[in-house]
Amino acid sequence: MGLLTPKAELTLSGIAVLAPGTKKPTLAGLSFALLPGQVLGVIGNSGMGKSTLAKAMLGVLPAAHGEICLGGATLDQYDPDQLGGLIGYLPQDVTLFTDTVAENIARMSTSPDEKTVFDAAKRANAHEMILALPEGYQTILHGSDSQLSGGQQQRLALARALYGDPVLLVLDEPNSALDSVGTAALNRTIREFRSSDRAVVIMTHRPAAISECDRIIVIEHGRIKASGPRDDVLQAMLQNAGDIQRTVSTGGADAQWV
Repeated sequence: MGLLTPKAELTLSGIAVLAPGTKKPTLAGLSFALLPGQVLGVIGNSGMGKSTLAKAMLGVLPAAHGEICLGGATLDQYDPDQLGGLIGYLPQDVTLFTDTVAENIARMSTSPDEKTVFDAAKRANAHEMILALPEGYQTILHGSDSQLSGGQQQRLALARALYGDPVLLVLDEPNSALDSVGTAALNRTIREFRSSDRAVVIMTHRPAAISECDRIIVIEHGRIKASGPRDDVLQAMLQNAGDIQRTVSTGGADAQWV
């Protein structure tokens, strides 16, 4: 028997994570908490550990040190199938399968529940887009090499992440292929999701993706460089950028990016 459905309370306590085939931690000493109704932005340049952190929060990459808890229970206390239903994941590189749109949303279930599929698509603001396809939800996709644009594939993958009843969304570069209309739809999805006491984590290096965030964590070389309310962190980053520019313009040799 699985654990009861938890609240959207995610806590990381001093975690270190090793990427497959490595001995040096990709992430080290990370601690933070996320509460129901909150949206956390994890920002940093490529290669700084954001995707590794996303996989650790999914339980795909176990923590070598420290603990990751959802609703007070460590991730390994959940049955893997139950955990997969509790956390919706939109990966940076979207993968679609050769099957119908409905089955792609339903995570390749052989008998997807139609209402649950529709609900997920509507929550992802993808329902109208899908209805415009030649056969609607029964349109056959040919993997990621399909008739869908990159933005359409990303919105379909978001519907997949929302399928079922997740309490937490982990979105890795969720608007990388979206235009302004798609980004607005994504932001509506995030607002609606959080309004029901669920939580969202957004991994990104794009400023447009953090407009819905309450708090921001800046990751640099696998460690937390800054953390706090969104506007405070952004203001500090702008101030640092200004200080660096002034130092460079006066010939300072010790200027560094934060």
